[in-house]
Amino acid sequence: MNGLPLVERVRARLALEPGPPSRAAVAALVRDEAGLVGDDEVLDAVRDAVAELAGAGPLEPLLREPGVTDVLVNGPSSVYVDRGAGLERAAVRFPDEDAVRRLAVRLAASAGRRLDDAAPWVDAGLPDGTRLHAVLPPVSDGATCLSLRVLRRARLGLDDLAARGTLPGECAGLLRAVLRARLAFLVTGGTGSGKTTLLAALLGELPAGERLVLCEDAPELAPAHPHVVRLLTRPANVEGAGSVGLRDLVRQALRMRPDRLVVGEVRGAEVTDLLAALNTGHDGGCGTLHANRPGEVPARLEALGVAAGLDRRAVHSQAAAALSVVVHLRRTPAGRRVEEIGVVRRDGDWVVVEPGWRADGGPCPAAARLHALLGRGGPA
Repeated sequence: MNGLPLVERVRARLALEPGPPSRAAVAALVRDEAGLVGDDEVLDAVRDAVAELAGAGPLEPLLREPGVTDVLVNGPSSVYVDRGAGLERAAVRFPDEDAVRRLAVRLAASAGRRLDDAAPWVDAGLPDGTRLHAVLPPVSDGATCLSLRVLRRARLGLDDLAARGTLPGECAGLLRAVLRARLAFLVTGGTGSGKTTLLAALLGELPAGERLVLCEDAPELAPAHPHVVRLLTRPANVEGAGSVGLRDLVRQALRMRPDRLVVGEVRGAEVTDLLAALNTGHDGGCGTLHANRPGEVPARLEALGVAAGLDRRAVHSQAAAALSVVVHLRRTPAGRRVEEIGVVRRDGDWVVVEPGWRADGGPCPAAARLHALLGRGGPA
């Protein structure tokens, strides 16, 4: 073994240890294997080995870079990074496909998940909160694919977002009024539009005496609030048992006396329980929903509700009674900003979302209704 490179010798010794390697364990083995070399050489060797065997390898510098939201690997020489203004190709390279696969398998193991030919994909949260998704060949054609979503749990308030241009015009005042009126609302937008950041900022504006119960897949919401209870989903174990989904969490949250029931992302059958809860006295609830336009929200809710077993008309009826407002974000080259505050209303048997306020000053047929909901005088 002495003829092997240092990292390979450390890797071989770590293979004999139970569980994923810690940074401290890697550093200790490097010092042991390095022998009589200078302190600078030992420090360099520790840094390289930790990155290779306990960190994210060549991706570690990207993940630590301020402002990075996503790191995507399509193959050994195809790495992309999003620093907040869209994807750009990174200079990072892996030695070969095996190196990408080793990293993916090790990251999955650090999250307590399995990734191999029998289980060729994984979706999990890493110990530091980073969201991992990985797919192995041949499901991913020719190369291991890695997607890492970096969790930046900075506690930004509405004033911080307004200073960054996220809340143009009177938007911040309207959103505070939505909270005071205890209206149920959804924050919507596309991927990376800032939905979670805005929702956390809104929750931080709530009175300290309110109890917030959060239901999430990963601990992404970080509201600056003194009374937060967080419930997290759990995947099934290798035997396929023990999973806990968002729908389970919503049902449990209802028994925990929430003043505000919050679903981090509404994306499945939990929509039926959330709508039912908001219709039975749990006012002021909220969550996020992926939608490219406010007008698409009813169709998204309908698709989720019907898939969960609700009749189409029942979904619309529940949504009309439960939800009042949709806050829509858009990601632009200039940054993320609230584009529209929509009002949910019934139109016959169906639900529609109409603009009550728009950042561009365009037509707002529901402006009077929005101001009425907020208890304000407003334009007719």
